[in-house]
Amino acid sequence: MSRPRQAAHDDQRELTDTQAVERLQASVLRLEQSERLQRALFAIANMAASELDVQSLLKALHGIIAQLMYAENFYIALYDPQGQTIRFIYFADVMDGQLYRPDQEFTAEQLHNTITLALIRHGLPRRGASDEIARDLGLDRSRAVGTPSVDFMGVPMRRDGQVFGVLTVQSYEAGRGYTQSDQNVLAFVAEHVLNAVERKLSQEALERRVADRTRELASVNARLQEQVFERERAAHLQTTLYRIAALSHSQEGNETFYRSIHLAVGELLNAENFYIALVSEDHRQLDFPYYVDDTGAKLETRPLGDGMSEYAIRGGQTVLMNRAEISALMARSEVDAATYGQESVCWLGAPLLSSKGVMGVVVVQSYRENLYYTPQDADLLTFVSYQIANTLQRRQQDEALQALNAQLEQRVLDRTLELRQEITVREQAQQQLRHQVMHDPLTGLPNRLYLRDRLERALSARQRGGRFALLYLDVDRFKLFNDGLGHLVGDAVLREVAARIADCVRPPDVVGRLSGDEFAILLENCPQPSTACQVAQRIQAKMAQAILIDDRTLHVSVSIGIAMSHPGYQTVDQLLHDADTALYRAKAAGRQRFVLFDEKLHASAMNVLDLEQQMRTALDDGQFVPYFQPIVRLADASVTGYEALIRWQHPERGLLGPGDFLPAAEETGLIEAIDWHMYRLACQAVRGFLGDQQVLNINISPHHFHSRNFPQRLLDMMAQTGIATHQLCIEVTEGTLLSDPDAAGKILGNLHEAGIRIALDDFGTGYSSLSHVHRFPLRTLKIDRSFIDPLGRGQQPRSTAIVSAVLSLAKSLDLDVVAEGVETAVQRDTLLAMGCVQAQGFLFGRPGPAHEWPPS
Repeated sequence: MSRPRQAAHDDQRELTDTQAVERLQASVLRLEQSERLQRALFAIANMAASELDVQSLLKALHGIIAQLMYAENFYIALYDPQGQTIRFIYFADVMDGQLYRPDQEFTAEQLHNTITLALIRHGLPRRGASDEIARDLGLDRSRAVGTPSVDFMGVPMRRDGQVFGVLTVQSYEAGRGYTQSDQNVLAFVAEHVLNAVERKLSQEALERRVADRTRELASVNARLQEQVFERERAAHLQTTLYRIAALSHSQEGNETFYRSIHLAVGELLNAENFYIALVSEDHRQLDFPYYVDDTGAKLETRPLGDGMSEYAIRGGQTVLMNRAEISALMARSEVDAATYGQESVCWLGAPLLSSKGVMGVVVVQSYRENLYYTPQDADLLTFVSYQIANTLQRRQQDEALQALNAQLEQRVLDRTLELRQEITVREQAQQQLRHQVMHDPLTGLPNRLYLRDRLERALSARQRGGRFALLYLDVDRFKLFNDGLGHLVGDAVLREVAARIADCVRPPDVVGRLSGDEFAILLENCPQPSTACQVAQRIQAKMAQAILIDDRTLHVSVSIGIAMSHPGYQTVDQLLHDADTALYRAKAAGRQRFVLFDEKLHASAMNVLDLEQQMRTALDDGQFVPYFQPIVRLADASVTGYEALIRWQHPERGLLGPGDFLPAAEETGLIEAIDWHMYRLACQAVRGFLGDQQVLNINISPHHFHSRNFPQRLLDMMAQTGIATHQLCIEVTEGTLLSDPDAAGKILGNLHEAGIRIALDDFGTGYSSLSHVHRFPLRTLKIDRSFIDPLGRGQQPRSTAIVSAVLSLAKSLDLDVVAEGVETAVQRDTLLAMGCVQAQGFLFGRPGPAHEWPPS
């Protein structure tokens, strides 16, 4: 075979193979579409049988439709052929908001000029621009309702050939429309949606009818029970009255007697708040031998005054009053509000009449608005009061005999009280002695014994996860003060040093004097060495102030050794030894300083403190600058956006990357201030080169998700800098979402609703990537560079499989994908062949300042 004929044959075979591949790809696509449609129908059927309410069901249906096609603007309208009314049971539209409410019902006349009514009457699906559809349907667009859409697609929902509603989606964006395939899918789904919705509406209607009928039956039952109650009350009235009369002959104790009276009264009328008040023999006091009160009020013996009880006693007649009548008595100064106490809704009291006059009163009262006493209740209580008075008169005679026994018992109680007082005095003396044993008499601080006890407890807590620090202090050159100026001056110096150290800590931290001029501080909640270093710095700053003693100005300094708790410490002596060793190093290094027992920790803590001050200066001086790295489209290397990256133009160390200072910013709490400073600078800088369709990516740290006003603050900043919401994309890591998923979900939801894009950074490196894609409103997945890097070193099946899976997942969920860390042409070509659209990396551009990027 000649070379030209061989080449033609090869070309023909390659064309045939290409066509075969294309047919296979088309077949796979149809199969995927069929599977998605099948899953959607299965989900609709499941929801129809679920416990969801109607609105939750409709929202879920919206989500299912959105998986099959673009459905950001979506509504369902139901049509009642008999009443010729229409209800928009679900309406979601980015342009028209809540144009129709689910509870609104419209007549056909009200909607006569709408596409919705026209679709219902024509019974045929329609697709295209809303203005064109309206014109084809003969509608007057000058009187149109709602915003015209670029592409509109609506299908009727039928049952048995009759239209019962429409299902519509629409788009307001050019280039985002619908195909005949979308129309076929929507028409196929419409009947299933109608079945699910009607089933759920019928279920809720049935539940409402059952609830209404249940309420009716409950009302009838209540009336029957009320009639039964009245008859039962009449039946046992005679029995109860007999029991009350029989109580006058009982030999029961007072508490049992009064409780029996209470129970008997409670069988005749509501006595949930009940008391009996008795006038003392000298007629000066009012006693309350028995009371039950819902408010928890305590009724104690008091001088006769102007309360409601005294009002009934003075009148000698049964009193029945409501709140207004009681207030009138108070206004006329017949009843004193302070003596009356808790104001009741209704008050009923009957005087207790004896041969010597009124001896007291029996009272029931109500604090509830639905409980009032009647005149019949007053008659019953009046009769009961006669029986109570007769019984009390006899019992008072018996109590006179028991008074002698009561006096003897009182003497026993008095002696018991004296003994208890003696025991209390002894306990106080023991506590004072213990304080003296556990505290230093010169400074009043806890001594070594007390401190060892606290350290023992701190070590036990450390085994359960707590961290603490021990600071060992020594007064520099104290021997000169003590020997040169005398012991009195030395003692004064120690007292002043103790007071200044105590001012530098807060409870539950403990300051103790160990011996001589040695002190110790236990910081019980000290997770970081830098915290202990800050306390040491405060102490040394406090000591820098001169001390005035006996007209002498003295300058005192201290050396400090610090030991941080760790699992290796088993005893207090080990901890004290290490702290003392660190103190020795501090004194050997020149005094007036502090040293961590671990030199590495010491250097690290000091570096954090120093770096914190430098970062504060950098914020004030504007040393932080934004750099930008482009995000490109792989097909033509065109720029789709930029990621803002922070740099520190350090005056001494030059340009620093984020790894050199952001960890320290996280530890010191400066990260939020630096972030907001960076966001503003980045938004101001990109105005010179960011195109309208390009996006600025900024990274959000977990700290921002602890602030509920973060979304509003970000939107305010964008408005001030002139950046539109569609031009901004925030990047969050999976660790950020794991810190507080509920708070993150609310904040991301607010930002998504405002139009800001959300990207999941370092996708695939976390613990629950797929759950994040499902739970949060993500727009973009950024594949971590750890999966991209192997693509440039030959065949890497594992990385290739992971990247392919991510791309397939993103495509099915309509998410954008950006591959990070692309540095070679091989990586670019591999990603392009796999279907990846966007990428970012050194191959396309290194991070640079704003002036390096030309306007788009």
